[in-house]
Amino acid sequence: MNETTTFEEILDRFGKLVYPNKGVSMKPLLRQGRDLMVIERKGPEPCRKYDAVLFKRPSVRGPDAYVLHRILRINDDGSYWIVGDNCFTGDTVREEQILGTLRAVVRDGKKTVPVTSPVYRAYVALWCDFYPLRFALIRLKRFAGRCLRKLRKGAAH
Repeated sequence: MNETTTFEEILDRFGKLVYPNKGVSMKPLLRQGRDLMVIERKGPEPCRKYDAVLFKRPSVRGPDAYVLHRILRINDDGSYWIVGDNCFTGDTVREEQILGTLRAVVRDGKKTVPVTSPVYRAYVALWCDFYPLRFALIRLKRFAGRCLRKLRKGAAH
């Protein structure tokens, strides 16, 4: 993509966008600098809960306006509440803001994992169904990391 080509133009022209992941909001699924996202242009059908969707923030310009996050709730008004897999807070997004849907992840440029694969579906079910526990899990991981660093530092002396 050059400076003047938008994701919308690529999706309109080719129906698909293959783009390297930037940022950490979709970890552990997408790793910055290592994984590619395969996104298909959104069709006329509504999105579903747990779809990872590419949307555009209207108040932001340039590449940072585009965000890939996951739908965790469909609101009564038809809008979506979406959150990154590595995030605690979310955004409300309207249907017209959604440009495409994640269809596959290319891991390390080698292995393509489609969203229909059992491994991907298990990840989504576990990670999303336990969304309320993310705070505790991530805090526990950070705490364990600090403890291990202190233990290693103490053992080195």
